[in-house]
Amino acid sequence: MSAAGRVSGLATVLVVFSLATLSLAAAERKTRAVTLGVVHVVPYSKEGDPAGSNGDEKTLKTRPLMVDGRVTEWTTGDAHEVTDRSFVVRRALRVNDALPGEKTDKAGHWVWQRGPWLLVDRATGHVTPLKLPEYDPSASDVTWFRDYAAYCGVSASGKSLYAVVTQIAVRKPVVRKKLGAYDAEHHLAPVCAEPVWQREPLRVAFQPTGKGVQSFDLTGNSAVLVEGGDEPEEPPAANGDQKPALKSTPGAAATAAPQR
Repeated sequence: MSAAGRVSGLATVLVVFSLATLSLAAAERKTRAVTLGVVHVVPYSKEGDPAGSNGDEKTLKTRPLMVDGRVTEWTTGDAHEVTDRSFVVRRALRVNDALPGEKTDKAGHWVWQRGPWLLVDRATGHVTPLKLPEYDPSASDVTWFRDYAAYCGVSASGKSLYAVVTQIAVRKPVVRKKLGAYDAEHHLAPVCAEPVWQREPLRVAFQPTGKGVQSFDLTGNSAVLVEGGDEPEEPPAANGDQKPALKSTPGAAATAAPQR
């Protein structure tokens, strides 16, 4: 075979290989069909979910999270649209409640519990559990705005109540301010009123039940969520007091807002 023929043959092979690679990449980028199914009402009680139930609930509304027609998770409550591509929703867990050695029927002894929040990417179908700092199911009702979550959190010791604002892609809280003491056994219900958001200036207000309002202004950029990529890493801070930033986009900093 002549040199020209060998070059032509090699070029043909390269073209075929390139087309096959592009086709494979296109298949991998196929958009998933992500939907929330119809509501299912399931038995629910404080005995089955001591931390998540308010004590008066007898049923829980759940919906399946479906990816390409297949149930991947069960959810409860309303979903919050973070972007036109991603949303957050709370997971519902079905937990085996049978004691060791306990005799049950074939169906077993299962209970439903409210679980963590999930970040769902519609394009890829990827579901990521969110780790909300100092989140406590017995005290924390999350109010979402953009990619921010605001809620009353409980310290690791269980003795202090905090105003917490966290951003999905930033690991340290944007706001963490002590609101007062907390008694896990004896506390008012609800622990806090629903946090109230304001757009301009960006502000969120907390009100523990029976106490005054505390407001916080947020300064900086929002929507640091990087969709479709790997989990963002927290870069090293220049000093222990500096707020972390995600890549070149800093998370929001918080300052206490004057009361009006």
